[in-house]
Amino acid sequence: MDEYGSDYITIVDEDGTEYELEVLSTLDYDGSSYLAVVPADSEDGQELEVSILKSVEEDGESILTAIDDEKELEAVYDLIMESLYEEDEE
Repeated sequence: MDEYGSDYITIVDEDGTEYELEVLSTLDYDGSSYLAVVPADSEDGQELEVSILKSVEEDGESILTAIDDEKELEAVYDLIMESLYEEDEE
């Protein structure tokens, strides 16, 4: 993550709709990479809905997917929240 500002990514869903997301944190866990993201257009003061996406290789390309496994999602969520709180304390 960039120390001087936020990282933004644009994703396209299966219907072709584009979404711009702000990357809050990245995490490598158990051999996979994960991103904690929020919508880029969220208002200050608005409660943020954090989504966790998993980066997977498909046909030699990196794609972002939702996490289907509940235990995997919970473990990754806890680790990302822990790292975000540590960053806030610094």
